[in-house]
Amino acid sequence: MNATMAMQILNLGNNSLSGELPNCWTKWPSLNIVILSSNRFSGEIPSSVGTLRDLKSLHLQKNNLSGEIPSFLRNCIKLQVLDLSENELDGNIPRWIGISLTKLIILSLRSNKFRGHISHKLCALSSLQILDFAHNNLSGSIPRCVGNLSAMEHSLEDSPFQLNVSAGNGYLLEHEFVMMKGQLLEYSRILYLVKVMDFSSNNLSGEIPTEMTNLKDLPSLNLSYNFLTGRIPANMGNMRMLESLDLSVNELSGPIPESMSSLTFLSYLNMSDNQLSGKIPTSTQLQSFNASSYSGNKLCGLPLMDKCSAVGTEPSSIQTSGGRGEGHGEEINWFFVSMALGFIMGFWSFLGPLVINRHWRCRYYRFLDEMWWKISDFLCKYCF
Repeated sequence: MNATMAMQILNLGNNSLSGELPNCWTKWPSLNIVILSSNRFSGEIPSSVGTLRDLKSLHLQKNNLSGEIPSFLRNCIKLQVLDLSENELDGNIPRWIGISLTKLIILSLRSNKFRGHISHKLCALSSLQILDFAHNNLSGSIPRCVGNLSAMEHSLEDSPFQLNVSAGNGYLLEHEFVMMKGQLLEYSRILYLVKVMDFSSNNLSGEIPTEMTNLKDLPSLNLSYNFLTGRIPANMGNMRMLESLDLSVNELSGPIPESMSSLTFLSYLNMSDNQLSGKIPTSTQLQSFNASSYSGNKLCGLPLMDKCSAVGTEPSSIQTSGGRGEGHGEEINWFFVSMALGFIMGFWSFLGPLVINRHWRCRYYRFLDEMWWKISDFLCKYCF
């Protein structure tokens, strides 16, 4: 019995356990690390989890848990890692997370059903290195105070913290899946170096806060698939450590800031499907990306085919009346005309609504994205 009470690590992850989580956590008051991820647990998070005052790491991701984030978790004030991603949790993201769980370094709520606004109280999490709210139903604007997340603002080279949570004589190497450079990547040994902010696939609106550019030590920022408007902050180039930037499928307008030409570490960029216009700034990095990174905008200059003029974009090719057949009427080939008309009618019948109605298009893209996630999760569970 004493050995049971002294247990500090419980790892039952990556199994096929099902049913509701038992409400008997008071029997293990010394637990530091709980890993129940990648199972088939359902129901709500039991209240007795809040009695684990020494808990540092809680992994409940990839289950079928439902309900809201329970308020009793605020008692787990030593939590450094809280991963509730890929469940069926809903409700608002609690403000008390930013008040009570001040030692959090990883907060992942990806792929749930959370709604409401992002509370400015979360900006008090000064140690936060991974903030992942992607694939939810969050609305409202991005809080300006996100620029105060000091762990993303300053280098942590001198920090003693390593994401290898120890528990008495036990030891566990933390690992986490994060979306980086357009791919879902797993990090473990170098996880302490990873810094990610991902608000993608929500219903966020308003402008990108200028204060966000204070995050000079943030390597990965993903704001794609939202309804963000306005211009990209002029001093975006201040985020000098950016390696991955995804602003695609929003309603951003205006030019790409010249300051972005100084982002020398940038290796992944996606600004497609916005309302950006003007010349792509000249730099080694920005011209090295595929043209698809800029598609769906009114941009010009390399790597696009459209050349820039003094007043804007020139057509990539101009039809002239000279050359072969000049001065002679050309016979119309009605067969090809009918083929073209048929293609146009078919396109507008099936794909036209996706082009015209932006909300339908976003839902269609999100549906494909969610199907990809489910297929990937199935393959990971049953094929490897």
